[in-house]
Formats: sequence, C-alpha cells, structure tokens
Amino acid sequence: MARLRLGVLLSGRGSNLRALLDACADPAYPAEIVLVISDRAEAPGLTLAAAAGISGVVIPSRARPAFAAEVGTLLRDQRVDLVCLAGFMRVLDAAFVETWRDRVINVHPSLLPAFPGLHPQRQALAAGVRFAGCTVHFVRPEVDAGPIIAQAVVATRPDDDETSLSARILKVEHRLYPLTVRLIAEGRVRVVAGKVEIDGWRAPKIAALNPCGPPREAPREPLVRHPN
Repeated sequence: MARLRLGVLLSGRGSNLRALLDACADPAYPAEIVLVISDRAEAPGLTLAAAAGISGVVIPSRARPAFAAEVGTLLRDQRVDLVCLAGFMRVLDAAFVETWRDRVINVHPSLLPAFPGLHPQRQALAAGVRFAGCTVHFVRPEVDAGPIIAQAVVATRPDDDETSLSARILKVEHRLYPLTVRLIAEGRVRVVAGKVEIDGWRAPKIAALNPCGPPREAPREPLVRHPN
C-alpha cells in the first residue's frame, strides 16, 4: 500500500517536524514527508528537512491569496495528500483551506476549544485550570477551529510558569501528532456532521484528579475564623 504523502508547513524550529521525521523513518509507518515549506528563510526546521534529504522551500511573507496560490502549486506538484501545520505562524487563506478541506491538520498547545490563539499556555495558567494539553484538528478558516481529531492532557502544577508548562505540552505533542497522522493514513478518520469519527477508537480507562490527594501537612489553623 502506498504511503500517505505529507507536506509540512512551518515557521520555526520544527520540533514537530522532527517527531514526524522520526515516525516516518520506520518503514512500517504509513506516511512519508515529501515537502517542507516555510515562510521564514531562517527557520531551523528547514535545516532538519535538508538533513533528512527532503525538499525545503521558502515562500516569503506576502498577501494571503498569493502565498496560498504558491503553496498550493507546490503541494500539487509533489502530489501531497495531507498538509501538516507544525508551528506555522500564518493564517491561511480561506479559499486555500476550503480547497484542501479535511486535508490540512494542525496541532495547537491547548485543549481546544479552550484557549485558541496566541500564548495558550499563558491563558491556561491565568485561568487557573488544573489540566492543559494539546489538540490535533482539521483546519478551518477560523483560527484554531475545526473538527477535533485527537487530544493529549497534562496536569498543571503549582509552580508552573509558561515555559515549564509549554515544555511538558510539547513532549506530548511529539507523541500525538505522529499518532494522528497514522490514523489518517490508515483511512480510519472521517468527518461526519462536523465531528470526527475514528474506526477502532479506544478511549483510555483512566480518571485523573488534580490535586490528586490531601496536602502532606494539614493547615494548622482553619482558613476562615468563625466568631465566638
């Protein structure tokens, strides 16, 4: 069976590209990366692509329709089946998204629909949530919207800041993204009435609590004093 042909769009370091490259290095993995496109010539992800022998193309920043037209031509020339956004910091042209409907996926570092947009980890900490995570979803013209395919959860900690929470979420992104691509490549994912159905989907038999137990030392005084 032919492997699914992937095109990756990125703007930065390419850590999720590396995760996909590692997955694709296994001959049994049902997908391969055939093209990497960046809107930034200095993006380290282009170096990763070159080291893997994959064509990397820079398309400088320009108006959305012109940018999308050039991207679309490159994707068609390389017979790309699925477009993977991996730290791609541009909003795609709506016409492009509709042309490639259900063939463009993105990974976002929050449990969508919570905390879309920039700095989602900062948003999560400001809201005081006890769980954060990441989401892989099909792309729609609206930012960080579209049918959810898969999610991964991490617990927030009392001493977390944006940097520490982002690092933990990124680790699970590197597991979730290749898993999602595998499910799509195996033909197990479809969108029905705006929601994703996955053949053979098994949910984990877990329930997580945060905080997970009583404090190590009980308060010496009640938090609220009652009048005598």
